[in-house]
Amino acid sequence: MTTAAETPVPALGRSRGRVLRRLARNRMALIGGALLVVVVAAGVFAPWLAPYPPTEVHFSTPFQRPLTVGFALGTDDLGRDLLSRVLHGTRVSLQVGLLSVLLAVVVGVPLGLLSGYWRWLDAVVSRLVDLMLAFPFLIVAVGLAAINGGGLGNAAIALGIAHVPTMVRVVRAETLRFKDSDFVLAAHAMDAGPWRVLGQHVLPNALSTIIVQATVIMPAAVLGEAVLSFLGLGIQPPDPSLGIMLSDAQQYLLRTPWPGVFPGVAIALICLGFNLFGDALRDALDPKSGS
Repeated sequence: MTTAAETPVPALGRSRGRVLRRLARNRMALIGGALLVVVVAAGVFAPWLAPYPPTEVHFSTPFQRPLTVGFALGTDDLGRDLLSRVLHGTRVSLQVGLLSVLLAVVVGVPLGLLSGYWRWLDAVVSRLVDLMLAFPFLIVAVGLAAINGGGLGNAAIALGIAHVPTMVRVVRAETLRFKDSDFVLAAHAMDAGPWRVLGQHVLPNALSTIIVQATVIMPAAVLGEAVLSFLGLGIQPPDPSLGIMLSDAQQYLLRTPWPGVFPGVAIALICLGFNLFGDALRDALDPKSGS
């Protein structure tokens, strides 16, 4: 006979079919999912989809308009193909966003679990989190990027660390909510240790909230990477980045807006896709909403 302590009810495991049905009926989830499929495919297959290397210059054809023969989205001031640069810039944005999310999860989830479970540790972790949250997210990211220098890895680290406090607070709140639940109390009654309680009972039930929070961090990290690159603290030229493209295009916006429009649209589509899908996923994972 299985006891309640041995069968925690993970929000994402037992009700997977219900979650999928809710997503399938949610129009925003379908739109967001379709956008994500397009942008992820564009980023993953950028080396094969791009008609030119992203750094290849064509000095004889600068500022070409969209739909010009050989240049579907036109060219920038150096004659570089905008389609190729947008595809590779999307790839970089997704890489930085994914690495930032992984760092925030790897660091923030354990700290949130531990601080929510042990009150003496909570006093220390919460004060550090409050200190970091006293500064705006981008200020923290810019400061860390300025200290570590530019590059994809350093940008991802700076953005990931800046998102750690939010992840810690979310996971801490979930831990406080579940640690006095009946199945956790039953596990304690059966002499389950704290690591077993956290790993087998609290974490599985908090997993859905962690996933939703990751979908919130991802678009913020994409925007953060664009800001860092725009300021010269992220990806360094001549490597392609959507933020670098916006920075290069600002002085030519009155002459030809296309080099600034297309990377801006790419950033907007990435963030819109993650935000729409994240909101729909949050609603689908909410046990209080209708089936």
